[in-house]
Amino acid sequence: MAKKIVRKLLPHPDVITKNRWIKLLGPRLQDPSLWHINRRSFPLAVALGIFCAFIPVPFQMLLAAVGAIWLRVNILVAVPVVWISNPLTMGPMFYFCYLLGAKMLGIEPGGFDFELSFDWLLNGLAAIWQPFLLGCFTVGAITAAACFVLVRVLWHLHILSHIKARARRLHNRHRHQRVAEKR
Repeated sequence: MAKKIVRKLLPHPDVITKNRWIKLLGPRLQDPSLWHINRRSFPLAVALGIFCAFIPVPFQMLLAAVGAIWLRVNILVAVPVVWISNPLTMGPMFYFCYLLGAKMLGIEPGGFDFELSFDWLLNGLAAIWQPFLLGCFTVGAITAAACFVLVRVLWHLHILSHIKARARRLHNRHRHQRVAEKR
């Protein structure tokens, strides 16, 4: 049941593999494990995507795709999960990472004015890169691990509810058969 829901939301693998740009990745994309949705690949793909979302570089989706190929998990899950880091969420996410990293290093967080310029990247980022990257790695790893566990638990609970529903249907069917036999 969970597979059916996820499968409806994702594009068919043929749509992806026939894309002229993705074809450049070659035969690696033919690995069936990149397209399967199961209790191993789905939670690991979610965790990979979340971890990549906290890596402060452009092309996070490319990192998630390469990671999915390397770990042999569902690429169609890992790549879109990276989108939790988007222009609306990126500022608060990375500022929190910086604050956490500064606290972990015992550094007083400084007030800095962000400016999207090459000069700021050279000078402004140079002052905060250590707490920023430490915070990004820490938050990314903890969030990825928590999401992995959460998705595994939810997957397991979904399967248990499916098994219980099937058992109830079988029990009701047998009960109706016994009632019909007594008549």
